[in-house]
Amino acid sequence: MNQLKPLSSLIFVEFSEFAVPMQDSFSPRSLSIESFRYNLPEDRIALYPLEERDASKLLIYKDGQIEEQIYRNLPEQIPSGYTVVFNKTRVVQARLSFRKPTGGQIEIFCLEPDTRYPDITTAMQQTGRVYWICLVGGAAKWKAGQVLELQSFDDLKLEARLAEKLSGAYLIEFSWNQPNSSFAEVLQQAGKIPIPPYIKRAADQSDTQRYQTIYAEAEGSVAAPTAGLHFSETILNGLAEKNIRTEKLTLHVGAGTFQPVKAETMEGHDMHAEFIEVDLSAIEHLRENAGKIIAVGTTSLRTLETIYWMGVKAHYLPQAGITELIIEQWEIYDHWMQKVIPAQDALTALLNWMKKNNSRRLICKTRILLAPGYKMRMIEALITNFHQPQSTLLLLVAAAIGEDWKKVYQYALDNQFRFLSYGDGSLLWCKK
Repeated sequence: MNQLKPLSSLIFVEFSEFAVPMQDSFSPRSLSIESFRYNLPEDRIALYPLEERDASKLLIYKDGQIEEQIYRNLPEQIPSGYTVVFNKTRVVQARLSFRKPTGGQIEIFCLEPDTRYPDITTAMQQTGRVYWICLVGGAAKWKAGQVLELQSFDDLKLEARLAEKLSGAYLIEFSWNQPNSSFAEVLQQAGKIPIPPYIKRAADQSDTQRYQTIYAEAEGSVAAPTAGLHFSETILNGLAEKNIRTEKLTLHVGAGTFQPVKAETMEGHDMHAEFIEVDLSAIEHLRENAGKIIAVGTTSLRTLETIYWMGVKAHYLPQAGITELIIEQWEIYDHWMQKVIPAQDALTALLNWMKKNNSRRLICKTRILLAPGYKMRMIEALITNFHQPQSTLLLLVAAAIGEDWKKVYQYALDNQFRFLSYGDGSLLWCKK
């Protein structure tokens, strides 16, 4: 095991400098995305996972120091009594290869359900017919009125019709000849796993299992919560033996997670929306363990911080409806930063709101943006992989550990860590 090394002693290449006032009134609108650029060589992007999930390298950052471990030893790095929070979403086989009557192929990538459905679970349970917002490869070759067909095993025939052209996507009507099969079952049967675009190879059979966490339950993501890919039964058993509790919630990861920030400043970036689902019992557990919570992945973190701010809104607006509690991109910076309350109080307010509205589960979308200048309200630490330059995920890491993100990433580059979805990961203790 490598010894702890003070960050000041590390040699690193030059990163763009940035300084962010860490105060509650700060808005990240003016942040320059150029400040979050670093050089990621192609050969550092992991194309395949390691044979054993928990054999990946683990970088540990705490109090300005770095240590190297492997994931299998993660329970040793977490104090007894903490709660580790997982995202239980399941990646759907969202890529569908259709054939035109003339013989040509068109690929359809299912992004999210049409707005006629209240949530992803409802849309996934549709039988016989469903409407989905999709990307279409070769859309110019798809003539109006033309029906695409996909013939699969067990005599499944899936048809696709262009219902409407949207901004940057298409609304597709899918129908199939097995009326008792749900759309989730159709995708499982006819689709392919959507590995990320930066993994420059075709998906193979191994991805069906390895681009999925071992605890995945709720169908709906088009990308894996990749920090969770490292977890094995050995790690989960080790956490339990050390009296480290676990909790699950859901954020269905959308394709927007791969969207780079193209605007010069964050004000010009449109943060993608994603569905979250959190049970009342999970919120009760989180309230009991406030101050000792670790998020596994950026998706778990975004969900946790979302429910905190929903609780703040419920505290000040107890008569609000669910649409008024939804967190939009800028509103916490514009309206709520000066009204922060302790996490336990926020979760109590949210629980009271749920009970008053006879709701056992929160189901809504979030567009929360976590960037430097934001103070984490729900977590002490984050377990996460190494993310793309100039991405909102990297901004989130910088929000958690401040300017030391540059030194952490340079250490990972200098010490042969593997990057992105199938790469190595880190346990980052937040700066206070």
